[in-house]
Amino acid sequence: MGQNVSDLKREMIALLPRLRRFAQTLTRSAPEADDLVQDACLRALSRASLWDPAQPLDRWLFRITRNLWINEVRKRQVRMGSGHIPAEDSVELVTTETGEARVAARQLQGKIEQLPSDLATTLLVVSVEGYSYAEAAELLDVPVGTVMSRMYRARKTLARKIAETGGGLQ
Repeated sequence: MGQNVSDLKREMIALLPRLRRFAQTLTRSAPEADDLVQDACLRALSRASLWDPAQPLDRWLFRITRNLWINEVRKRQVRMGSGHIPAEDSVELVTTETGEARVAARQLQGKIEQLPSDLATTLLVVSVEGYSYAEAAELLDVPVGTVMSRMYRARKTLARKIAETGGGLQ
């Protein structure tokens, strides 16, 4: 058990940037994303005995994060009487480029933030995190066809938004 927890912690640390990026897509708020990642890590550590080291840790952590966020949204809906979650803070795409590439990445980020949450989350999981449609479907707890549909709608919407700005990102 001790080795299992040690392996879990080591792998979890390596996954933190990806987990935070995923959490920011869900919450659309950097501070809330940090809290969500912390809660997910604590939950994973408290349930370390449930993790099978033969299985990818990232899927397990992403699912924990997603489920914690769903629970939080439900609590807020009850407290506030609506499903609206403010999105004052932006998700920041990580790029190592400078100059024009960084500007283009920020502009694309702005377009992605305008997408409905389900489309933005699916786009992140498939395009940024590199999950297959089947893996994304399992992670997001939706049918594969729904992932395919969301990806199509996300790409189509992004293409339209880019075309509206004259074919470039602005």
